[in-house]
Amino acid sequence: MAADTPVAAEPRGPRRRLGSTVAGVLILCVMLFPLYWMLNTALQPESGLLQVDPVPGSLDLSGFSKAVTDQGGHLLTSLVVSLGAVVICLTVAAPAAYGLARFGLRGSRTIVFGTLITQMVPGIVIANALYNSYVDLGLVNSYFGLMLADASLGIPFSIVLMRSFMVSIPAEVIEAAEVDGAGPVRTFVRVVLPMSRNSLITSGLFAFLFSWSDFMFALTLNTTDDVKPVTLGIYQYIGAHVGDWGSVMAASVLSAIPAAILLVLAQKYIAAGITGGSVK
Repeated sequence: MAADTPVAAEPRGPRRRLGSTVAGVLILCVMLFPLYWMLNTALQPESGLLQVDPVPGSLDLSGFSKAVTDQGGHLLTSLVVSLGAVVICLTVAAPAAYGLARFGLRGSRTIVFGTLITQMVPGIVIANALYNSYVDLGLVNSYFGLMLADASLGIPFSIVLMRSFMVSIPAEVIEAAEVDGAGPVRTFVRVVLPMSRNSLITSGLFAFLFSWSDFMFALTLNTTDDVKPVTLGIYQYIGAHVGDWGSVMAASVLSAIPAAILLVLAQKYIAAGITGGSVK
């Protein structure tokens, strides 16, 4: 008796892809809904927080106008502080990462592990410790002091990220530069940094985002209104104008725009910078 002919299984590839796409779209909608509601509330400044329509009937930009008037200076302060923190972060992290990657330092793995551990320390502990030192150094209520504090948020992450990338740079390239007469500094500046562009951009972007979203250092290391980032401005804005949620949400939307623009412009560098050190 002949064996039964097996029935070919129906291909599941297209069905699985469709299911994954639908699930991805649903997850994306859930994650983006707070952003939509924030923008929706900002476009209805005259409505109470519980009377906001799901879809705005008209585009009322008065909330944005008021937010720019009240928070424009704080946005500029955040921009200056964040850019300064990026410069400080990369200036410290890039040479440190190169040293850990290339000079065969004893205990380099322990140093990298310790660097990661520092990311787990609560921000309030660091802020309180810094305050006493800042008082002695005269850095309270200063742009440079806040830049230094915010840079400390990105330095550990940047060192780990750039080290993993610099380890994958072929030793022959560095040796060729040394044979041509380049010293360690020139080799680092002219060869290593250009080859590490993706990791530099990724580290700089994350350092900017860490600084842009910082609230703890801004609240602890400033006792006046001389240096007030937008995070602190929005926090105090809620207390002063708790009934005007349209302006509060408009200020939040404005504060999210620079980070969103940077993420869109640098997304290809972020992907390359994060995965670059994983393949040698």
